[in-house]
Amino acid sequence: MISNRRIAKKWLSVFLSPLLVSACTVGPEYKKPEVAQPSSFRSQAAESGAQSIADTPWQNVFSDKTLQALITQSLANNNDLRVAVARIEQARALTEVARSEGIPQFGYQGTAEGGRGASPENETVRPVTFGNFTGLLTAAWELDLWGRIRHTNEAAQANLLAQEDVRRGVMLTLVSDIAANYFRLIELDQELAIAKESAQVYKSTLDLFTLRFQAGRDSRLPVERAQSAYDSSTAAIHDLTRQIGQMENAISTLVGAYPQAIARGAPLEGQAIPETPLGSTTALLQRRPDILEAEQKMIAANAEIGVAEANFFPKIGLSAFVGGQGITIAGGTTGFGVWGAAANFAGPIFSGGKLEGVYHQRQAFWDETVAQYRQTILAAFHETSDAIVARQTLVSRETALRSQVKALQNSTDLAMDRYRSGRASYFEILEAQQELFPAKATLAQTRRDQLIAVVNLYKALGGGWTQDDHQQPQQTASLMQVSNLAQEAKP
Repeated sequence: MISNRRIAKKWLSVFLSPLLVSACTVGPEYKKPEVAQPSSFRSQAAESGAQSIADTPWQNVFSDKTLQALITQSLANNNDLRVAVARIEQARALTEVARSEGIPQFGYQGTAEGGRGASPENETVRPVTFGNFTGLLTAAWELDLWGRIRHTNEAAQANLLAQEDVRRGVMLTLVSDIAANYFRLIELDQELAIAKESAQVYKSTLDLFTLRFQAGRDSRLPVERAQSAYDSSTAAIHDLTRQIGQMENAISTLVGAYPQAIARGAPLEGQAIPETPLGSTTALLQRRPDILEAEQKMIAANAEIGVAEANFFPKIGLSAFVGGQGITIAGGTTGFGVWGAAANFAGPIFSGGKLEGVYHQRQAFWDETVAQYRQTILAAFHETSDAIVARQTLVSRETALRSQVKALQNSTDLAMDRYRSGRASYFEILEAQQELFPAKATLAQTRRDQLIAVVNLYKALGGGWTQDDHQQPQQTASLMQVSNLAQEAKP
């Protein structure tokens, strides 16, 4: 039996050995690719301070209480978000699996066997019963001399963080889709009101022309033209009713419910349009979930190269066992302790190109993730610039359309007065009406587009959370919410 001091010295050397050979770690260290970026967004106006609308919680961006309730319901019940949460839990479990490879593994094993045989004694043979009992505690530890386990851990951790960013992206998309569809819904409500108003006006015009025709003061042509306009507005009512029902169904799915009626808050004209400061372009790269996810994929790909390179080198490990063994023969028992320790290594000599192929594949995958990262940044600036242009031009468009609607309303009233006094034909009335109501609908659509432009800008900038949330995800309220959602999602 060896002394306790010798055992302690042996295991101390085992624990220190990785530190002594840490310089042997192979594989490239991750270096973030440099990406040139503009100092400002296209069409960005001068701003004071670095504050951005993306730094504002969605509750403060969308002030409609009914819309807020829908968003809250969607964050609690949406199944796409639950999928993202479940994938986070899977990635977290895989990091535990990867981490375990670098930790000494302890186990146990035992055997018990017995038998019966014959033993010659004094020229006679007598039966003998015997048994063998063994119990061992085992230990094994792979020394991560080349960094294979460390790189595996890096890849697993990067995948976990990437899934966190996927979850943020799903949340941001969900909030944006709910808001955009809600604004489309209340705009359809206003279009329906315009269509019903137009139907009433066309019906009044039809009645007027019919009376004049029956009195012999006009031909049948104005009646038929008015009937056509009235039928067109009636058809529009049915079409808008269909669109409203389908939009309510789409929102129901987003909030995790079966198709149902959706409550409304403020009407379209009552919706506040918030200010939209942009902030810096650097903040965009630090905030947008898809950009951060793409970076984590690069980190994982870089680590996988290190794993592939480490596989060219031998795996070196330590193993040991300690226990006892007992033997019984013919009623007598003999017991003794057993122990053993060993160092082992195994490595490739010829793999037929397999290891080289894996290494080259992972290098190519790294190149792919770098290209995807750069393309994601370009797409982010594209989406942001589109939203900025829409936000800026739609304001002027709405102003012009309001003036147009006012002028057409005056024109319609004047045409009706002129017709009643016999100074204008039916054509002036129908022409004015047929221009007025489409202009009102276009004005409503432009108001909707302004609200959706704010939604798109908020989404393009990566709004709704801060960089601190990304750096310390386990300590943030958002991840607490994810944990709660994960519990709800479990059966």
